[in-house]
Formats: sequence, C-alpha cells, structure tokens
Amino acid sequence: MDDFSTLPFAAGDDDDHLHEECGVFGVFGHPQAAALTALGLHALQHRGQEAAGIASFDGTHFHVERHIGLVGDNFSKAGAVERMTGDRAIGHTRYSTTGAPVLRNVQPMYAQFAAGGFAIAHNGNITNARTLQDELQQRGSIFQSTSDTETVIHLTATALRYNNLVDRFIDALKRIEGAYAFVALSEKKLIGVRDPLGVRPLVLGEVDGAQVLASETCALDIIGARLVREIEPGEMVVITEDGIESLRPFEPATSRFCIFEYVYFARPDSLVAGTSVYSVRKRIGAELAAESPVPADVVIPVPDSGTPAAMGYAEAAGLPFDLGIIRNHYVGRTFIQPTDAIRHMGVKLKHNPNKAVIAGKRVILVDDSIVRGTTSQKIVRMVRDAGATEVHMRIASPPTTDPCFYGVDTPEKSKLIAARMNLAELARFIDVDSLAFLTIGGLYRAVGEPRRNNELPQFCDACFTGDYPTRLTDRQNEAQVRERALIIE
Repeated sequence: MDDFSTLPFAAGDDDDHLHEECGVFGVFGHPQAAALTALGLHALQHRGQEAAGIASFDGTHFHVERHIGLVGDNFSKAGAVERMTGDRAIGHTRYSTTGAPVLRNVQPMYAQFAAGGFAIAHNGNITNARTLQDELQQRGSIFQSTSDTETVIHLTATALRYNNLVDRFIDALKRIEGAYAFVALSEKKLIGVRDPLGVRPLVLGEVDGAQVLASETCALDIIGARLVREIEPGEMVVITEDGIESLRPFEPATSRFCIFEYVYFARPDSLVAGTSVYSVRKRIGAELAAESPVPADVVIPVPDSGTPAAMGYAEAAGLPFDLGIIRNHYVGRTFIQPTDAIRHMGVKLKHNPNKAVIAGKRVILVDDSIVRGTTSQKIVRMVRDAGATEVHMRIASPPTTDPCFYGVDTPEKSKLIAARMNLAELARFIDVDSLAFLTIGGLYRAVGEPRRNNELPQFCDACFTGDYPTRLTDRQNEAQVRERALIIE
C-alpha cells in the first residue's frame, strides 16, 4: 500500500474509510469516443479521485492525456478532449493502491510494440507484481513506473513465442495473480477482461452502434448506452470492426466477486449481476435492524455512504429517518492543515450536525464501515455536542479485520481497529451507548444468498474473514525475506 504520510495534504476524514479502487472505461466505433470516455469517467469518479487519463486512436496515431486530479478539472478544459481524436478510446480514474500518486503512474499506460501501439488501464491489484518485476528486470526490462499495471505491458511485450497481440496478452494474464478488470486498446482492437474469479467488475454496453466497456452500469447511463451484459469472470472480449469475440482463456473457477462493491464501492444507482446496489444497501439496513434493534427516536446516516442502509434500517425498525448530519460536498483532499488545533477540526470540513434533528433525541447512527475508528469517534462527539441524549452506532458491514490486497486501499492489519479491539472496547473508544456490526450471515442474506458457503464462499469477503481467494505471492516473499533477516541478526 502507498505511504501518503509525506504528501502535502492531510488525509483526515478520508483516511478512516476504505478507499475506492479505480474505474475503467472504453469505447469502440464512435466518432466522439474520447468525449464519451470523459463522460464515463465522470460517472466513475467515485472509484478514484487522484488522477485520470484517456488514450485514443485515430487510425494513424495514439493520443494519450494523463493528469493528476479530477476528471472535470482536466478534461473539461477547452481543447482537452478535442485533441483526443479517433473512434476508439479507453480511460481510467485512479486511486493508487500500488505505486505512488505521481504522473508516471497515471493510466492508461501506453507502449509502442514492434507490431504497433498498446494502451492499457486496470482496476484491481496484482499480488505477484513485484516478484514478476524482479524477474523481468533481471532479463533486461526497464520500468518507467512503480505501478503493477506496467508489469502486464512487459509480460505482453516479451511473450515472443506468440505473433498475435491477443495471444501475447493472454500469456501475460496467465502469469499474474490477484484481481483485475482490464481495458486495453491496440490499433485494431478494444479488449476487456476480468480475472478468473471475477473479483473486480466490468460490463459491456452499446450506444449508437458503438461498443462500450465500463466498471459500472452508471457509466453507461451517463452516455445513454444500454447495458448488454456483464463480462463474465475469466472472460475476455475482443472488439473489432468485425464485431465482438468472446474468449475463455482461463481454467473455469467459482466466482468470488468483491462483496464490498455492494456495501460501499459501487454507486447506488448501478446494477450488479442485474441487482440494484441501492436495493441491496437498503436490505443491508433491514438485516442490521433485525439483528441489532435498540430503542431510539431517530435513525441518521453518516453521509453519504450510510444513507441507503440507514433508510432500510429505519423502515424495518419503524423509526423516523432524518438527515442529522449534513455533508459539505465541496471539500477535497487538498486542504492543508497547519496546526493540531486546525487538524482536529478536519471532520467538520465535511460533516456538520443538524441540531434541530438531533437535540434531545436517542440517535442511531448508521455508517458503512469502521476502519481506524478516528472519524467515527469525532462524529459521535459531534452528535453528542449537538444535544443527543443517546448515541447508538450501527455498521452496515461486518468488522473490517483484514487488509485487502485486490485493489482496495486498506491499512495494514495492525491499524484496523476491529482487529485490535473487541466490540466492547471499540464502543468505549468511539464513545457510543451501543455498537453493532452486521454479521457476515446478514450481509450474505442481503445480497441474495441464504448463507455463506464456508468451504467455497460465493464472494470475496477477505476484509471481513481473512479468507483470501488467491495466493499473495509478493506478501509471502516479503515475509520470508523478513524471516531470513531475523535469523541472520
């Protein structure tokens, strides 16, 4: 995971939530491909706010624009999209989980192969990237970035026993481990692929006869595209002027889609496996109310991620729902906090209590998760100071006890408060009258499964269970190196 401690902005409130991964988007066969891609990236901005980029091909040349910052800040400027000519393009919004947040790590990444140009964008995380990079560097590869995505470019370029780009790309993918959804662009093809377990999402759409790939259906909606279907786990689609070819290059595997997409990452207006994310989040709240009822006067969400679950909780519990905390949507992550006194006020930059709703009430606060606990602590104090007589916290997911290695920026285990404290200790730490998390069984029921299959879970839920669905080669190698160092000492 990246170390942001030396950057000139303060993470503050953002540092206490699981961060989005990345968003990918692609268009093939539309005269305004880059403009549609920019719009799609706007819809996927929630998946990554550090950087954005677009690559297009005009039949002769590739055009690549990559910038630090938000999509609107960079691709709404005069001429920014107009320079990206061509009827095919891919784009990316980034929140870095591997590689520092600098321009050389921004995607799409582009390389000039002997057979032509190749641009690629990636959502997820390759868990053996460092191991593969060491091998490639010893064979002479020179890396221009610290992103795990560049590993795939080098593996593709060096798969010399194949003449076909698609075969080279498949060979590269068969060597990597972890979770991924890729969109890639060559001079003749738009390629989309999901990892064999389908941990990361990818959908196929169509607009005006053009084919579209996107991380979420909300990105199709913004350009007026219709959803054709989800790309299946382990499926590669190759889109050309002749149509769409579906390939199955991997051994069949049981799907392990990231269950936290339902809890937090996906936009509530997206569909996942044909199911409304918003509806699932309301069902999560209803399950939470059934599992952990408490006498109260009002249910209040911690905005915005806790809102649908709080609505579901209030409906199921027969309690009023109200907006007791108002969020300021115009605060970014670049606010400089020069003193401790100012730093401690940071949570109020984004959240302010609605005292008229809170004063004299027994309040149930609903949030999506607790990571470090520091923001929950501040919000509870804010609600108490606004006059709440009782504060009960309800969390719309199980305790986050283990880090994610599949493209979600979670702290190491020692910094996850649920891994260090039991329920009573955590309740005292954040100063609530009661605290309850949704059970893993309740979460599975909310997403439509009667129960979790403990032998072969239906989803990737490693952040709650520590049950990782793939090997963690880089991490295991690091542990072996540390162990050898201790022996030498």
